[in-house]
Amino acid sequence: MGLKLGLLSTADINQKLMAGARLADEVEVVAVASRSMERAASQASELGVPRALGSYEELLADPDVDAVYISLPNSMHVDWSVRALEAGKHVLCEKPLARSVEPVERAFDAAEAAGRVLAEAFMWRHHPQTSRLVELLPRVGSLRVVRVQFSFALDSLDPASNIRLSGELEGGALMDVGCYCVSAARLVAGEPVAVTGQQVTGEVDVRFTGTLSFPGDVLGHFDCGVDTAGRAELEVVGSEGTLLLRDPFHSLEPVIEVRDADGSVERVEVEQDNPYACELRDFAAAVAGSRAPRLGREDAVGQARAIAALYESAASGARVEL
Repeated sequence: MGLKLGLLSTADINQKLMAGARLADEVEVVAVASRSMERAASQASELGVPRALGSYEELLADPDVDAVYISLPNSMHVDWSVRALEAGKHVLCEKPLARSVEPVERAFDAAEAAGRVLAEAFMWRHHPQTSRLVELLPRVGSLRVVRVQFSFALDSLDPASNIRLSGELEGGALMDVGCYCVSAARLVAGEPVAVTGQQVTGEVDVRFTGTLSFPGDVLGHFDCGVDTAGRAELEVVGSEGTLLLRDPFHSLEPVIEVRDADGSVERVEVEQDNPYACELRDFAAAVAGSRAPRLGREDAVGQARAIAALYESAASGARVEL
């Protein structure tokens, strides 16, 4: 019998997670909870989940639920993660866990105290394409630059129409898609020692660019947005070559282009898999005690530290040392 997972909230991303769960024998989604029984019942029917619950508290009290997937708005991630952990549930919390370090530390302290697994849900980090990227890094020689971009266009930029644009709920381009860019740069280059950021804002940032300085004079640059044409790309530049991923985050076409100094290009094709299924398999293995979760406290704290510094720099107009 697989890990019994409950969905805490009826966010649209539950559809993507459920598509992955259908491919992961290690996980069984058994319930979906909402503050509205009507919404819970509707999504349970739509996704084929056997039980609908009319409150989050009911889900946390359910003895048949081993773990919860939290897909609430950003501002609610840590509080409900802590509540779930204290109720004895393992937690897979949708990214980003938080936009500052203290709440992340608090959540992992709660996980440690409860003896439960907490993981931040950056699904792309679990896909075989990402593992192959790391394996291919020596091909570029000495690392010089990491360039990342991720953006899309919302149907409306009215904050009332989309929680991604709510300041109260900690929305914004950096929190929604820029966090993937930060995750990618950190995966390749380590933890930044300084950052600079610039933003275009409404109620929240709708576009954000950042430069990250890493040890060894490695530079990272990213841009993200929720009001531009859709783009997603990751390029790793070294002294002897480059690696280019044209679909680094959705991994629908997992191919890495290896460009050598002589101009030759090799296409490295990677096995197809659903990144949400990969993420759920890793989470189930961590809950079973087979291995530590791929994304634990150290990675989540590093992610939050970088995001906090980028927002600080964008607000102050100054470089921020970490």
